[in-house]
Amino acid sequence: MAGWELAQPRRALVALKGRRWLTNLSIVAIDAIAVRLIFPLAAVGFAIAAQEAGWGLFNLIALPGWVAGIASFIVLDLAVYAQHVASHKIPLFWRLHRVHHADRDIDVTTALRFHPIEILLSMLWKAVVIFLIGAPPLAVFVFEAVLNGSAVFNHANARLPLGLDRLLRLFVVTPDMHRVHHSVIRGETDSNYGFNLSLWDRIFATYVPQPSAGHEGMRIGLDDYPDEKPTHLIWSLLLPFMPDHPSGPTRKDSAERN
Repeated sequence: MAGWELAQPRRALVALKGRRWLTNLSIVAIDAIAVRLIFPLAAVGFAIAAQEAGWGLFNLIALPGWVAGIASFIVLDLAVYAQHVASHKIPLFWRLHRVHHADRDIDVTTALRFHPIEILLSMLWKAVVIFLIGAPPLAVFVFEAVLNGSAVFNHANARLPLGLDRLLRLFVVTPDMHRVHHSVIRGETDSNYGFNLSLWDRIFATYVPQPSAGHEGMRIGLDDYPDEKPTHLIWSLLLPFMPDHPSGPTRKDSAERN
C-alpha cells in the first residue's frame, strides 16, 4: 500500500513526512502493547469465550455457520460505524479521537494513528457486541483482518481511476471517499464515517461524495492545530488531556463541529 502511494500519490503532503511517520508508527506500537497487556486474546478471544459459555444470540439459536458469520460481520461493521459517530459527537470521546484527526496529512500511517485509550475503548465496545450477538470466532477473525486492511486502504494517499472509485464505493469505502472525512470543513468532517461497507453512510445520510475544494486543494487535519505539533509523539499522546485550543471552538461547538 505504501508503494502504491509512492507510485501514484493522490495529493502532495504538507507535514514533515519522516517525523510524521515515526510518530504514527510509534503510536501503533504503543497501541499494540496496550491491547496485548489488557486484552491478550483481543476480539477473537472474546468470541471464543462467548462460544464456550453459550452467550449471545447466535449461540442460542440454530443457524448455519455461514449465516451467523455473515450476519456477525454486518453487525460488527455497523457497530464500528456507530462507535465512529460517537467518537465525534460525544466530547469525551472526541478528545481521544482528535489525535487521529490532528494529522495534517492522510496516508497509510494515519490509519494507525489512534490514541491507546481509544483503542482500548474500541476493543471493549467490540467485546460487548461480540458477547451480545455470540459472533463465531472465525467471523470475528475475518472481520478484524478486513477492518485493519480496509483502514489502511481507505487512508491511502493513492490515486484510483475515477470509474473504478465510483464502482468500488457502491460497496466499500475508498480512499477518496474517506479522505473527505479528514477535511477541516465541518460539513465534510461530519460525513463518511464508514470503514468497511459504504452503505451505512448512505442509509444514515452521512455520505458526502467529494470535498468541496477538490482532493488536491482540500485542507486535512484540524484548524486548531495547523502547525507541526501533531508530528510530535509526546504531544500527540498528551493531546486528549490538553485544554481546548484558545483560538478554537468551545467543547460543545467542537463536538457539534466534528
